[in-house]
Amino acid sequence: MNDSSAAPVASDAEAIRGRHFRYFDFVMAAFVTILLLSNVLGAGKVAVVHIPGIGPWPFGAGILFFPVGYVIGDIMTEVYGYGRARRCIWAGTAALLFMVVMSLVVVALPPDKNWTGQAAYEQVFGQVPRIVIASITAFWAGEFVNSYVLAKMKLWTGGKHLWTRTIGSTVAGQGVDSLIFYPLAFLGAEGWTSNLVFKVLVTQWVLKVSWEVILTPATYVVVNFLKKREGIDVFDEGTDFTPFRTRV
Repeated sequence: MNDSSAAPVASDAEAIRGRHFRYFDFVMAAFVTILLLSNVLGAGKVAVVHIPGIGPWPFGAGILFFPVGYVIGDIMTEVYGYGRARRCIWAGTAALLFMVVMSLVVVALPPDKNWTGQAAYEQVFGQVPRIVIASITAFWAGEFVNSYVLAKMKLWTGGKHLWTRTIGSTVAGQGVDSLIFYPLAFLGAEGWTSNLVFKVLVTQWVLKVSWEVILTPATYVVVNFLKKREGIDVFDEGTDFTPFRTRV
C-alpha cells in the first residue's frame, strides 16, 4: 500500500505496466457514466438561456455535462498515462455502441396495447443513424486527440503548468470533436445551411473550452489528490501512441 502522505514519484509509463491503482476504476466508471448520461439525457433537449442585451439563446442541454468527460479524460491521462486513458476511451466507445443497439432493440419491440408511452419513448430514445455515427466517431477521435496532446505537452513542459495542457488539449480535442460531429451530422440536412453548421460548430467549441477553463481549479484539486494517493506521476516516455490497442 502506498503512503498517502508521500510525494508522488515521477515514473515512465513502462515502469507501471500492469500495476493496480486504488482509484483508477472509479475514474474510469465516472468517465463512462458521464459519457452515457450526457448522450441519453442531455443530447435530445434544446434549452434556452436569457442573455442580457442579446435575449434568448438556445443551446443543447448536453453541453452542460459532456465536457466534464473531457475533464476526466485530462485527469486520467495526467495521472495514469496515455495507455490507461486509451483503455477508458475504448470502454466508453463500446458502452456507446451497446447503448445504441439497446435503444434500437427496445424502441423496435412492439408495445403492449395498454401501454401509451411508445411515442414518447421513440422521441427520447429513437436514434437517427447519421447523428449516432457522427457522435460516436467524433467522441472517439476527439478523446484520442485530447489524450495524445496532453501526454505530449506533459513531456514538453516537464510536468509543469498543468493548466496549459488541460486547456491546450481540450482546444485540440474539442476542436476535432466539433469539426467531425457537426458537418457529419447536419451538413446538407433539412434546415441546416453551411453557415448555420459553422456557427453552431464554433459556438459549441468555444463553450466547451470555456467549461474546461472554468473547471481548471477543480482539475488541479483532483489531479493533486490522485497523484498523492496513488504515489505516482506518469510521463509517457517511449509510449506507443497508437489508438488501436487496449493493452496498458
